[in-house]
Amino acid sequence: MKNYMFGDKKKIKDSERSLISETVSIEGTINSSGAIDVAGLVKGPVISKELIVRDTGSITGSIEADDVEIHGHLDGKVSAQNIVIGATGTVKGDIEFGVNLRTENGADIDGYIKKTTSSKSKLTDSFLFNKKDKKDSSTSSEGSEDRPDVVNKEAIA
Repeated sequence: MKNYMFGDKKKIKDSERSLISETVSIEGTINSSGAIDVAGLVKGPVISKELIVRDTGSITGSIEADDVEIHGHLDGKVSAQNIVIGATGTVKGDIEFGVNLRTENGADIDGYIKKTTSSKSKLTDSFLFNKKDKKDSSTSSEGSEDRPDVVNKEAIA
């Protein structure tokens, strides 16, 4: 596995990292409170704590995360605190970053770049998912106590 830039300083365990492999194609919204590595094809928005689009990966849709690395293809807007566009990375869409933006020689960007004034990401202080309160079972359907609820609806809108 290639040693990516955020891999050295982040302490996200392998059990908290999801892989969308080269042979996988997903259509729809993806939410994760951990990290996602995309080596396959994703059509739809991706919301995650950390996201790496590998050389073979492609996302058509928006990205919202704390840390993003793009070594593959993105067709959509990316919003993150820290963004790296690698030498093989292509972004066709706007880039919005809070702290750091780094582009390597060979990176291809077609869009506007904006530094935001907010010091923290929407994802930093809250988790995307929260277990339902068992006291509130009157409004939930049977068997839904163990399913997560979306807490940060603004982040996926």
